[in-house]
Amino acid sequence: MQYELFTPIIRKVFVEKGRRISREVPFMPDLLFVHSQREVLDPVVGKIPTLQYRYIYGGFCEPMIVRDADMERFIYAVKQSESPRYFRPEEITPQMYGHRVRIIGGNLDGYEGPLLTVRGSKYRRLLIALPNFITAAIEVQPDLIEVLE
Repeated sequence: MQYELFTPIIRKVFVEKGRRISREVPFMPDLLFVHSQREVLDPVVGKIPTLQYRYIYGGFCEPMIVRDADMERFIYAVKQSESPRYFRPEEITPQMYGHRVRIIGGNLDGYEGPLLTVRGSKYRRLLIALPNFITAAIEVQPDLIEVLE
C-alpha cells in the first residue's frame, strides 16, 4: 500500500524438527509504526479487523502518536546497531538508568541519553526511548562517550 512503516525486529531461536533455527521476528507482534496521517489510515484500519490503533491511557479515543523527528531518530539509531535490545516501558526500572551521556563522533554523533546499567555487562548501551511505547538499548563504543552528569 506504499506506506512507510517500521517494526522493531529481534532474533529468536526456535526448535523445528529437532533442529535449532534462528529467525528474525517482531519484538511486539502487534506493533507497527506507520508514517502517515490519521485521515489516510482510518479506511485501512477499518478494512482490516486485526489492525487497530494504540490509544493513550486515560484518553478518550485518542491514538498514540510519535513525532516524526523522534521516530526518525529512533529508527536511525536502531539501524546503526547490529543487535539492538528492546524493552517495554514496564521493563525499565529506575536502577537501569546510568549516567547521562552524549555520543561524540561515529554514526550516533550528538545522541544523548542515559546509559543502560546492567550488572556484569561488558558492553555500553545507550537508551533511546519513544516514551510510553518502546525503548531500545544501542551498543556504543566507550571511547565515543562523554559523560554529562
